Amino acid sequence: MTDRTSPLILGSEPIGKLLVQYSVPAIIAMTVTSLYNIIDSIFIGHGVGALAIAGLAITFPLMNLVVAFCTLVGIGGATISSIFLGQGDQVRATEVVHNVLFMCIVNAICFGGLTFLFLDPILLFFGASHDTLPYARDFMQVILLGTPITYVFIGLNNVMRATGYPRKAMLSSLLTVGCNVILAPIFIFSLGWGIRGAALATVASQTVAMVWVLVHFSNKNSFVHFDRRYARLKARVVGKIFSIGMSPFLMNVCACVVVIFINNALQRTGGDLAIGAYGIVNRTLMLFVMIVMGITQGMQPIVGYNFGAKQYDRVRKTLRYGIAAGVLVTTVGFVLSELFPHAIVALFTTSEELVDLSVVGLRICCAMFPFVGCQIVISNFFQSIGRAPVSIFLSLSRQLLFLMPGLIFLPRIFDELTPWDGSWGVWCSMPLSDFLASLVAGVILFYQFRKFKAKAAAGRGEISGAEVENDRRVNE
Repeated sequence: MTDRTSPLILGSEPIGKLLVQYSVPAIIAMTVTSLYNIIDSIFIGHGVGALAIAGLAITFPLMNLVVAFCTLVGIGGATISSIFLGQGDQVRATEVVHNVLFMCIVNAICFGGLTFLFLDPILLFFGASHDTLPYARDFMQVILLGTPITYVFIGLNNVMRATGYPRKAMLSSLLTVGCNVILAPIFIFSLGWGIRGAALATVASQTVAMVWVLVHFSNKNSFVHFDRRYARLKARVVGKIFSIGMSPFLMNVCACVVVIFINNALQRTGGDLAIGAYGIVNRTLMLFVMIVMGITQGMQPIVGYNFGAKQYDRVRKTLRYGIAAGVLVTTVGFVLSELFPHAIVALFTTSEELVDLSVVGLRICCAMFPFVGCQIVISNFFQSIGRAPVSIFLSLSRQLLFLMPGLIFLPRIFDELTPWDGSWGVWCSMPLSDFLASLVAGVILFYQFRKFKAKAAAGRGEISGAEVENDRRVNE
C-alpha cells in the first residue's frame, strides 16, 4: 500500500480529496500571508499616518520585483520537482532542491545588493514624492537587507509543498504570520520604530520560518532531502527551473511596470492620497487573489505529477475543480467589495479623504473580479504542465496587451470627454483588462481541453507533437 504521506498518492487518490488535501493548507498559508500584509498596512495607517500608507504603496513595484526573482526559482523548482516525482525520478527531484537553494541565495545577494545601492532614484521613479520617499525608503532598506532570508524561505517552501508536504508548508507560513502579528505592533507602537519596524517584523518572522524549512530538508526522513552527493549546480536543472519559473517571473515584472504606471498616473491626477487609495485597494483585492493562488499551489503538484505520469483525464478533472473554486472565491470578493466598500476601507485609515478615494477605487476595480479567478487558474495550469510559453503569454496578456494601453489612453479620455477626472480612467483600466485577459485565457483553454478530452476518450497516453516535444525537454 502506498504511504499516505508519499507524493505517489497524487496518481491514485480521488481528485477532489487530493485538491482539498493540497489546496487547503496552501490557501490557509496564502490567506494568512495576505492578512499579515493587511494587518501591517492597518498598523502603519493607524500608527504612522495616511502618508505612510502612500509610501507603502510606492514600494509595491519594488516588492513585486523582490517576489519576481523569488518565484523565478521557487515556482520553477516546485513544478520541475513534482514532474520528476511523477516520472518516478527521486534523484532529479533531490537535485532540484539543492539548485533551488543555491539560486535563491545568489539571486537575493545580486538583486538585493544592487537595488539597495540605488534605492532613492528607484523609488522616485516609481512615483514617490518628497513627502512619501522617507517612508518608502525606511521600509525597503530593511526588506532588501533581508532578501537572502526571504528567498530561501519562500523558494524552499514551494518545493516542500510540491514534494508531498503541503501541511508543513502551510505551518511554515503560519509561523511567519504568527511571529509578524506579534512583533509588528511591538516594533511600530511600543518601540516607536514606525514603518521601519513593520519591515523588521517581517524579516524577523521569515527568519524563524526559514529555519523551520531548512530543518525539514535536512531531515533524512523527508521524502526529498538535502544530500551532499547532489549538492552542486547543474546547468540542465537550472535551465528547466528558469524555463518554468519565467512565467511567474515575467508576470511579477510586468506587475511592477504596471504599478509604476499606475502610481505615476495617480500622482498626476490625484496626488499622494490617490496612491494611498490604490495601496488600500490592492491590499484588499490581493487577499482574494492570494486565496486563488493557494488553490493553484494545491493544484500544481497534482497536475504536474499526473501530467508527468500521462494521466490526462485526472489533469483535466483537477483543472475543472480548480476553475470552479477560483471563480467562487473572486465572486465572493466582488460581492463584499461592492456591498461593503466603506467598512473594508475604514479598517486601514481614519482619513476621510483617503477613505472616500479608496471606496471609489475599490468598487471600480472589482467590477470584473469574478473573471479574475478563472484567468489565474488557467495561467497557472499551463505552468504546472510545463507549457511555459503559453503560461507566459497568458500572464503577460493582462498586463501588457490590455492594462498598459488602458493606463495610457483612458485617463486622457476621462479628462477630455467625461465629467470625471483622469484618476477614473486609471481605475477603469483594471476591470477592462481583467475581462479581456480572461476571455483570451478561456479561448486557449478551450483548445487544450479538446486535446485532453480526446486523449481520455481514446484511452491512450498519446499526445500531440508539440506536447511530445515538451515532454522531451522536461525529461532531458
